[in-house]
Amino acid sequence: MAEVTEKCTSFSRLGGRIRAVLRRRFEHPPAQVWAMLTDPMLLPQWLAPGAIELAVGGAARLDFGDSGVVIDSTVSALQEGRLLQYAWSGPGDPVRPLRWELAAEGAGTRLTLTLSVPDTEDAGRACAGFEAHLEMLAAALEGVPIRFPFETFKAARDAYRAELAATPA
Repeated sequence: MAEVTEKCTSFSRLGGRIRAVLRRRFEHPPAQVWAMLTDPMLLPQWLAPGAIELAVGGAARLDFGDSGVVIDSTVSALQEGRLLQYAWSGPGDPVRPLRWELAAEGAGTRLTLTLSVPDTEDAGRACAGFEAHLEMLAAALEGVPIRFPFETFKAARDAYRAELAATPA
């Protein structure tokens, strides 16, 4: 399994939204992590089948199959190799922006994932889902993709819900 040398998550509330920032450090170069975030052949190894057109205004479509979640969004920010933003939403859904940022750190990469959800939604569940997918990303970077880790998801969901309950409004 890929060594994740740092895990950090923070929450804030503002204007009817919950903002979560998940930070991870991987012992892989930014180009390799960027490829995992954007290459349609690699996305199914850790996130979901789909494609992301790498241009502002380009389509971002991912199909999570059995869960029924389909992202049908538009790329809203892009800096090749460093920044990718689209919404984790489908048509008619509330807007849930996702912002992936990469920075070189030594021989590795610092990944910062920022997500924002309406405060009427279960942000703990949303963050736990991404926690599980980041674990899948770590494994895929090592060339040993894993299935969705439900135990990681469940433990993270409970921990994030408790942390969110203590986060000031």
